Amino acid sequence: MTEPNEHDRGDLELEERSSLRRVAGLSTELRDITEVEYRQLRLERVVLVGVWTEGTADDAENSLTELKMLAETAGSEVLDALVQRRQKPDPATYIGRGKVEELRAAVEASGADTVICDGELAPSQLRNLEDRVNAKVVDRTALILDIFAQHAKSAEGKAQVELAQLQYQTQRLRGWGGNLSRQAGGRAAGGEGIGGRGPGETKLETDRRRIQARVAKLRRELAELRGTRDTKRANRQRHQIPSVAIAGYTNAGKSSLLNRLTKAGVLVEDALFATLDPTTRRTQTPDGRIYTLSDTVGFVRHLPHQLVEAFRSTLEEVADADLVVHVVDGSHVDPLGQIAAVREVFAEIGASQVPEIIAINKADAADPDTVKQIVAKEPHAVVVSARTGEGIDELLNAIESELPQPAVAVDVVLPYDRGDLLNQIHEHGEIDAVEHRGDGTHVSARVDADLAADLAPYAR
Repeated sequence: MTEPNEHDRGDLELEERSSLRRVAGLSTELRDITEVEYRQLRLERVVLVGVWTEGTADDAENSLTELKMLAETAGSEVLDALVQRRQKPDPATYIGRGKVEELRAAVEASGADTVICDGELAPSQLRNLEDRVNAKVVDRTALILDIFAQHAKSAEGKAQVELAQLQYQTQRLRGWGGNLSRQAGGRAAGGEGIGGRGPGETKLETDRRRIQARVAKLRRELAELRGTRDTKRANRQRHQIPSVAIAGYTNAGKSSLLNRLTKAGVLVEDALFATLDPTTRRTQTPDGRIYTLSDTVGFVRHLPHQLVEAFRSTLEEVADADLVVHVVDGSHVDPLGQIAAVREVFAEIGASQVPEIIAINKADAADPDTVKQIVAKEPHAVVVSARTGEGIDELLNAIESELPQPAVAVDVVLPYDRGDLLNQIHEHGEIDAVEHRGDGTHVSARVDADLAADLAPYAR
């Protein structure tokens, strides 16, 4: 059997993912496992609920629409949605007492088995709301973590997601029935007597200790994997290869744009967080200068802090880049809000000072007035369509103009047997003029300091 080529790999991954979608109706009841007790998400039939504390009614509706897309990406069917206007979420149940009764009625009427809240809930809020609506309650953070767990493919991606999940679960461990009982001392401890007395250790404490041990192991594994990534990054820097990171809101079309620019064959799916593992490809400017393009994990409003921490080594691809191509979904109802959300994450990972080009994607489906509004606010914006190819040449020219400029000007005559040096100038420098004469190739260019030292013997 022949191996799939790189351009077909994304299609094969998409087919595999579709075949593994959750099947509605399968039981996902709570169960006790040996390593750690946790609540498995059950997301077949859900009701959404949000608290509107600030912004406009459109902002609240957009947030709930995004939650619906997240729920559907996780494999669920959304049956109903409720939103409540409050100054702040209720400290006991997230939503007010009256809204809790309305939510319970909606759950009973629709036959839903899960409630998803548009926010991160405290453990007590989760417990109280579950008790009162008589259904599983999941918050936005757990939902996003579940999507990441479904989509992670590489060893590093899976370890990062598991680390984020364990960090989230540590403060939310719960037991049921006998699982909360203590290990008794004295006679109740099997007659052990001295040494067996005392309050013992609760099941939750045991689980928390096991989680901490697992977290420590995952951190060691990620440190080793990060070393490999750092080595590759250092190798690129040593060879003076500029790096360009493609970043932006989830489902803005980053992978599609990478495929269009480099024919990378990365998986493309109309879903949130379709690709988590970064992909780096070498490409070159029209005059032959080499640089790298890296696709990164997508961002979202209120990206869980656990994910930012767990994926920090991956997100550092953005912070260490020479240029960021910030992809924006021009067809979205609130593209400016998406830009603001992405820049918040940039600030958190130390990437705010990296030069940025705004690529307004999906121009073929976007409202022209919305595109004009973005262009008016963002001076370094280019309108593109990864699907049709519109604006791609303009984007490539913008990238080329924003790449870091080599620092040293050289004027040399290279013998014809030193074509290797001429090739290095093409790949890593900027040529101003080149002329082939009888005594060799006359070149005027700008190059980095290391290459300038190699060219020094041929200066004229």
